Amino acid sequence: MQPSCAHLHSIHGGSDDSSTSPRLSGEGSCHPGTGDVRIQLSSSAGESRENATSRASRPGSQSRSHGHTHGEAAALEDPAAEPEEQGGSSLSELRYLLQWLHKSLPYLLILCVKLVMQHLSGISLGIGLLTTYAYANKSIVNQVFLRERCSKLQCTWLLLYLTGSSLLLYYTFHSQSLYRSLIFLSPTVDFMNFWEVLWTVGVTDFILKFLFMGLKCFILLVPSFIMSFKSKGYWYMLLEELCQYYRMFVPIPVWFRYLVAYGELDTALGWTLGILLGLLYLILKLLSFFGQWRNFRQILRIFFTSPHYGVPASKRQCSESDDICPICQAEFQKPILLICQHTFCEECISLWFNREKTCPLCRTVISDHVNKWRDGATSMHLQIF
Repeated sequence: MQPSCAHLHSIHGGSDDSSTSPRLSGEGSCHPGTGDVRIQLSSSAGESRENATSRASRPGSQSRSHGHTHGEAAALEDPAAEPEEQGGSSLSELRYLLQWLHKSLPYLLILCVKLVMQHLSGISLGIGLLTTYAYANKSIVNQVFLRERCSKLQCTWLLLYLTGSSLLLYYTFHSQSLYRSLIFLSPTVDFMNFWEVLWTVGVTDFILKFLFMGLKCFILLVPSFIMSFKSKGYWYMLLEELCQYYRMFVPIPVWFRYLVAYGELDTALGWTLGILLGLLYLILKLLSFFGQWRNFRQILRIFFTSPHYGVPASKRQCSESDDICPICQAEFQKPILLICQHTFCEECISLWFNREKTCPLCRTVISDHVNKWRDGATSMHLQIF
């Protein structure tokens, strides 16, 4: 028994449940002669659904790929952007600091005026000591450079000026007994006050400079037939080295007492800490002394041996140089022939080797050291500790 087309159409039309029955989008063909029923199922719905799904998936993939690319670009840009952000933050902090200073400037000026008024005597004395040192040091160097033409009157004035300044200072502050520091004794100051200790050490250091500068002025007054210019240079060098070493030891009692005075808190911790700080200070000073001892031994060797830079030149050797010193442009005075065969005055070349190691003409190395204090200069270093 073969089904008919009408019967098949009725089954298809009578089906109301679209959820359970398959939906046929194609048309069916019925062949009565053969009794076969052919149903053509169209795949357009499935293809359209797949196409829609693929179209829906493509924008997502594109968005994901775009997001991934954007993330990589951002990651690449982050290292470059980070320094810019840091630079911007530092500039903003600097701008904020400048604004704060601009706003606080009137208040800072008021505080500065108050501090100056409180320490007016100390500031005035410090400026006076500094100017006195600068004036005396420059004058001594100039007089040493003039050699035999130095002014005895100027040297005498410098000696009296330095002596009077030191005595006037000690007389003004006689209640503090600052002179006791020169002989490693403790002056009558409050050792619990840091500024008092700093004041004592600074004044003592300047006074020691004035003392040794006065000794240099005294050497300048010695006639040349008693002490030659070359010998005076060695004395200047030795005095300056002794001054620096003496200045290095003078502050030790003052600072040691200040550090140990921490124990005046009357506690075991205070005494222990004070003693430890004092011992540490002594150890550091001892190490600095041994660190400079080698240089001091070399200075002593030079002072006692008086090394020569050449040999006395003959008349023929002087005539080869036209009997004119290349340094002073005058006739030779005690001509010296260097190992490079150049001739100079003994005093001229000695003054030259105060700062240099080589020949003034050919730059051949003649000396293995520089005697930088043989020109009468005094160190500007302020020995505080």
